[in-house]
Amino acid sequence: MPMRPLNIALVAAVATLLVAACERDPVEDTPPAPRPVRTTTVEKREQLTPFTFTGRIEAEDEVSIAFRIGGRLLSNNTRLGDRVQAGQLLAQLESQNEANALRQAQAALAAAQGQLTQARNHFERQQTLLAQGWTTRANFEAATQAQQTAQSQLDMAEAQLNAAHDQVGFTELRADAPGKVTETGPAAGEVVQAGQTIAKIARQDGRDAVFDVPAQLVRAAPANLQVTVALTDDPAVTAQGRVRQVAAQANPVTRTFEVKVGLTDPPAAMRLGATVVGRAEANSGPMIGIPATALTRMNQQPAVWVFDPSANTVSVRNVDVLRFDQAQVIVAQGLDAGEIVVTAGVQALHQGQKVRVLGSGR
Repeated sequence: MPMRPLNIALVAAVATLLVAACERDPVEDTPPAPRPVRTTTVEKREQLTPFTFTGRIEAEDEVSIAFRIGGRLLSNNTRLGDRVQAGQLLAQLESQNEANALRQAQAALAAAQGQLTQARNHFERQQTLLAQGWTTRANFEAATQAQQTAQSQLDMAEAQLNAAHDQVGFTELRADAPGKVTETGPAAGEVVQAGQTIAKIARQDGRDAVFDVPAQLVRAAPANLQVTVALTDDPAVTAQGRVRQVAAQANPVTRTFEVKVGLTDPPAAMRLGATVVGRAEANSGPMIGIPATALTRMNQQPAVWVFDPSANTVSVRNVDVLRFDQAQVIVAQGLDAGEIVVTAGVQALHQGQKVRVLGSGR
C-alpha cells in the first residue's frame, strides 16, 4: 500500500534528527572547566586602629592675668598678638585711694616712731632712778610696759606701711614672663573686680594641639600615644607630638574629653588658634583582616566567597564589617581563622561552583 504524505514527512523529520544527533560535537557535552581564582587563608593578626581628629593650636602654658584689687581701669595697653617681656607694664588702675592710704600709713609710722622714742627715754630715766633708789618698782614697770607698747605700735605701723606700698603696686599689672597676648579684656574706664581677666598671655615655652575626643576613643587609645598633626589648610605643614594630658571630666555640653598633645618643634606656621588635624594609630588587638578585593555583596549585605578545599567549590557568606579602607577590610563576625576566602574573581562566581586555585596570598 502506498505511504501517505503525512507519514512520509514524519519519516523525513526523524531521519533528519538522527543525522543531526550523529553529527553533534562531543565537546558540547563536556562540563565547563573550573573557574580560576586566587585565595587567601584567614588569620587573626594585631590590627592598628586609625584615629583622626580636628582641633586647634594652643599655648602649652597660657595664663590669665588680673588685678589683685578692684577699681577703675586707667589704661589697658594689651593688644591681640602683641609680644610682651617680663616686667612690662600692661594695665593700670586709678590709684588715688591707694596713694592716700600710703601717705596715711607713712604718717602713722612717724607717729609711732615718736611715741617709741618718748617711751624709751622715759624707761631709761626710770631705770636710772630705780638704781639710785629715787623711784618705785611700780613706776619702773609702767615705763617698761609703755616702751613695749610703743614698740608694738611701731611694728604695726611698719606692717601697715608695707601693705599700703603693696596696694599701690597692685594698681599696676605687669607681665611675669615673656609671651604673646592671645586675649584682651576690659577697656580703659571700666570698673573691674579683683581677679577679673584683663588679658591672656601665652608663654613662649611650647605649643599644644588640643582635640575634643569621644569617650570610647579615649578608652581605646594607649597612654603617651604618638600623634601626627597637620594644618588643615596646608597638610604639608606637620609636627609630631604625644598625648600629655587628658581631661578628667567630660565637657557637660558635648560629652567629649579635651586631649592635649604636646608638640615637638612645631613649625612657625602652626600659629596659636590654627585649625589642625591629628592622626594616630592604636593597637586594637588580634582581628581578622582580609584584602578589600575579597569583599562582595549578597542579600544587600557585605559578603565573601569561602573556598572548600575538599570539594574545590565556593559558597557565599555574609559578614559584619568593622571598618575598611582601600586595601583591607576588618571583619567583626562571619569568618574564623583558618578559613579560605576568594580574593580575585569574586564577581564571576555562583553558589557551589567548582574553582581552580591559581595561588594564595597573605
